[in-house]
Amino acid sequence: SSLMKTVGSAESRIATSDLVHHYADAVCRRDADQWVSTWAPDAVWELGKGRRVEGREAILELWNNAMDGFNAVIQNVVNHGAALDDTSGSGIGRCYIQENWWRADDSKGILLAYYDDAYERVGDEWLFASRELIVQYAGPPDLSAPFLNAWS
Repeated sequence: SSLMKTVGSAESRIATSDLVHHYADAVCRRDADQWVSTWAPDAVWELGKGRRVEGREAILELWNNAMDGFNAVIQNVVNHGAALDDTSGSGIGRCYIQENWWRADDSKGILLAYYDDAYERVGDEWLFASRELIVQYAGPPDLSAPFLNAWS
């Protein structure tokens, strides 16, 4: 689907924007407590290739296992838009990311991708109800691997 117009109250839009930035910041610093705090208790994380987990504890376990394979990761949020319903406390969004990574096996590469997100307000904070990673490119920094979203 195409990126939706950003709607919802300014306060909610800022809160979901802050949410995606807190997530990326935690990835860069490998701060598990900050990272897991961005998820709703019954959230779903979908990474493709059969990697789908439900619930905050299972999500954190998968993240920690994945992060063990890296020496460093820098995740940049490139852009973000959301459609939020302040009355129901729910919404959807899309967040484009670029990651530069250095794996434990000493390989280096980049990930160009986006997350299709669902948000829910829990108490007075917006959290991820779900995130589905859609990879556009994953490979060497010279962009020599295939782009998965090639138009031709």
